[in-house]
Amino acid sequence: MPPDTQPGNLIVFAAFKRIAQGSTAEVLAQLRGRTDDTPYLVFDEQTGEQRDFDVHGRAGGVVPAASADALEETPRGVGRPKLGVVAREVTLLPRHWDWLNRQPGGASVALRRLVQEASRVNADRDGVRASREATYRFMTAIAGALPGFEEATRALFAGERDRFEGLIESWPPDLRTHLQKLSAAGWSTPA
Repeated sequence: MPPDTQPGNLIVFAAFKRIAQGSTAEVLAQLRGRTDDTPYLVFDEQTGEQRDFDVHGRAGGVVPAASADALEETPRGVGRPKLGVVAREVTLLPRHWDWLNRQPGGASVALRRLVQEASRVNADRDGVRASREATYRFMTAIAGALPGFEEATRALFAGERDRFEGLIESWPPDLRTHLQKLSAAGWSTPA
């Protein structure tokens, strides 16, 4: 994905030190102003995913948006694209389809209602899981060789905050601070 199209804020580390942070444009400006050649890693600040992007724009530019004429010639897909509805395949047993078809509004309405309810009921648990996964992605990419990494990972997924904090206490300050930020929502106990 070209750097100009990456969503969210970014954070950049070089040798365990945070060297840039902000929107894509802000990070690009900060990186272009660097005077040293220490290798660095770029991460999505919230998901912990590592990002590849070309600071000097040598890998190509932003892909131009499709013209209105090209959009009109595109065959219309299944669903209601203007409303953001995307058709996908779902495999269920015949008794499930029978039940869905008997629901008011039909299978699509019933499935949307079920998904909405499940996402509401599981929001806390999903937030804890997302936080732990983001922390793990970041930690694995940058801190895998640090002492206590494996035990810190176990503590993270076991929900043992004090143990996790103790294990990363000796790690570099910028790294530790970002790990604490990423993991903050991961310590809630899901109902």
